[in-house]
Amino acid sequence: MTDRKPFDFKRHFPSLPFVAAAALLVGSIVGAGLYAGLYNIGADVPHAKPTYWMIQNLRDRSIAVRARNIQVPADLNDPKRIATGAGLYTEMCSGCHLGPGLEKTEISQGLYPQAPELFRTLGHTPAQEFWMIKHGVKMTAMPAWGRTHSDDLMWDMVAFVRQLPSMSPEQYQAAIKSAPEDHDAMMRDMPGMMNMSKPAEKP
Repeated sequence: MTDRKPFDFKRHFPSLPFVAAAALLVGSIVGAGLYAGLYNIGADVPHAKPTYWMIQNLRDRSIAVRARNIQVPADLNDPKRIATGAGLYTEMCSGCHLGPGLEKTEISQGLYPQAPELFRTLGHTPAQEFWMIKHGVKMTAMPAWGRTHSDDLMWDMVAFVRQLPSMSPEQYQAAIKSAPEDHDAMMRDMPGMMNMSKPAEKP
């Protein structure tokens, strides 16, 4: 039985100068493409399928990892939470995410990627929904509502969103009409909105 020779990595891998030159070449090509504006960033031109797949998986994994330690309140089914969430949802979310019986809006039709119609299906856990509402999602037009809204109000929105797939158009309209306060009243004491609610002082 012959002795095996140790594996020679140097014989099977390119030299360091070759790797550096290849990396420089690839970087130059990418940089030239970026500078030339070859990629159409317009929202009316869809991503290529591999690009969309990569972005979709990056988004889903990023949200899942950051939401995994969020504690979900035990009272998400509280009618008071759901009623408050209904008022917030109709003013802040329905223009993009729609609702049972609502027609597509100009905004919802122009978005890319399209905002999910939340009354059709729930694709995320309550913790993930809370994280997205609070922090927003880059390059989707989803704002970070946590800058102007309390965690409690955002959980109210989650509570209402969880009910959407089981609502008929009539139930949706009834939920909106039962909202206890208008948006301005709910926002009056929010830290991010206090300065905005005051009239500008004259010089």
